[in-house]
Amino acid sequence: MKEILAQRLKACRKEKGLTQMQVAVYCDITEKAYQNYELMTREPKLEILIRIADLYGVSLDYLVGRNENGE
Repeated sequence: MKEILAQRLKACRKEKGLTQMQVAVYCDITEKAYQNYELMTREPKLEILIRIADLYGVSLDYLVGRNENGE
């Protein structure tokens, strides 16, 4: 699950044309914290994951690999 989450975070961010810093500011976390999510060294807390899903316009299930269509 960690690997899928990291891959989808990066893919969604690039699709939206956002930098890691922009996502971090939106989520009220450090850029390093967000980088760690994309590098699979840390997992975001649920509160942060919800913010990220809202920003990217996808479901939590999509981010963690429970469905494939983003809804």
